[in-house]
Amino acid sequence: MPYENEILKRRTFAIISHPDAGKTTLTEKLLLFGGAIQVAGAVKSNKIKKTATSDFLDIEKQRGISVATSVMTFEYNNLLINLLDTPGHKDFAEDTYRTLTAVDSVILVIDCVKGVEPQTEALMEVCRMRNTPVMVFINKLDREGRNPFDLLDEIEQKLNIRARPLSWPAGMGFTFKGVYNLYNNGIYLFNPEKKVTEENRMPVESVNDPLLDSHFGTEAVKLREDIQLIEGVYDLFDKEKYLAGKLAPVFFGSALNNFGVKELLDSFTEISPPPGPRIAEQRIVAPAEKTFTGFVFKIHANIDPRHRDRIAFLRVCSGKFERGRFYYHNRLDREIRFNNPYTFLASAKSVVDEAYPGDVVGLYDTGIFKIGDTLTEGEHLQFKGISRFSPEIFKEVINTDPMKSKQFEKGISQLTDEGVAQLFTQPNGPLKVIGTVGELQFEVIQHRLLNEYGASCKYHPLNVYKACWITAKDKSKMDEFIRFKMHQVMLDKDGYYVYLADSSWMLEQMIKNNPDIEVHFNSDTISSSPVLN
Repeated sequence: MPYENEILKRRTFAIISHPDAGKTTLTEKLLLFGGAIQVAGAVKSNKIKKTATSDFLDIEKQRGISVATSVMTFEYNNLLINLLDTPGHKDFAEDTYRTLTAVDSVILVIDCVKGVEPQTEALMEVCRMRNTPVMVFINKLDREGRNPFDLLDEIEQKLNIRARPLSWPAGMGFTFKGVYNLYNNGIYLFNPEKKVTEENRMPVESVNDPLLDSHFGTEAVKLREDIQLIEGVYDLFDKEKYLAGKLAPVFFGSALNNFGVKELLDSFTEISPPPGPRIAEQRIVAPAEKTFTGFVFKIHANIDPRHRDRIAFLRVCSGKFERGRFYYHNRLDREIRFNNPYTFLASAKSVVDEAYPGDVVGLYDTGIFKIGDTLTEGEHLQFKGISRFSPEIFKEVINTDPMKSKQFEKGISQLTDEGVAQLFTQPNGPLKVIGTVGELQFEVIQHRLLNEYGASCKYHPLNVYKACWITAKDKSKMDEFIRFKMHQVMLDKDGYYVYLADSSWMLEQMIKNNPDIEVHFNSDTISSSPVLN
């Protein structure tokens, strides 16, 4: 198959949502309809022992939540689908933010009972920054939820994007009969007693077809009124506006009941974008370029606990990645060969001989990768978009078993390499500080440290307001500052100095009293500033 056709065949997207909106359940059902799995796992069930395919960590199986992005690849409608299931919990938002740099579109899941929630808004802001095409799936129509028009208004107001329904429900909760597809004029009948893998679709001439009355009963009258209002109020579906991130097509269904999922997947494969260009510091990289480029957006240790492996997830941006070839690691300034690159279905992996733009490849990592690293065929290139910001909660991490010091050091280093937490160390001391967005991350690190590395730890809370990266043009000024602020200056994992401010007032005073010290509130600006450590 020609190179250009391989690119057009790819679809790479993420599923995002607020916790408990049904994101991981929808992921399972997309895999089911795509033929990647035969039985969908139960995300939360005391009676069913299976767990979701995308939730493969022990703590995910116990809690019934996603705490790490999972990568899954399958074929559907002659396309190769790269699906990334992201954590919904706000404590793991950074993992989701990084994942969004590696996808070309997004499916946003909204609970019809709760509507647009705070984490939904935060995730959507990241999509809006990059004009990422967004498709909305309003879930749980088998429950008594909010008025669909109210949900559409909330989407437009809170998410700052125009909405266009491409399907519309007939009833909701106990009166839910099915949906009418406005995109291709068909009705889908809902049967709560029968969870099938092939939905019963009936093509109709229009919304006035008598079939609506025979199957939807009294709900058909209201359905016709609703659709008449939709056609008069909402913008017509425009694929170009969708691809530009200005218009969100909206679908209704119930992922738990397999309802509306196939319709969503069919529409997604028809209108979603193939791999697009990526912005690097030096230039814009087009997917049609024949020379290989790619960047690491995620690192995960111990996907297979039996082998204690560490995998770096690479998004291919241009050219063809080939197994066994040497590629240039820009940060390390050396050539590296990858003999066993992998594609994934969550924790299950298979060796891949070649990969094209849009594909996500897993590379065995012996400690040579950091998030944001770029691989090329020799070109000096650095992709943009993966930055670190100050955490919100800071705690000293303490090894509680001196006999397991090596395991403790390795575990803390590798787990913080994954990006869900940041590690700061004392330049000339033993103090180790972990910074996170939320409390749950500390529990996850503690759990994985014990179960995957055999080491144990405890935490001591610290009164820290914000972490700021600091640089200086004059090394003597930096040395003087460190000497006076030695208890508040740490090193991050890249060797940059970080100032831990006790309060906003202390930070303001520090900036005012030290004009020779440049303060950075995210890691993006460090590389463009003279750094003297």
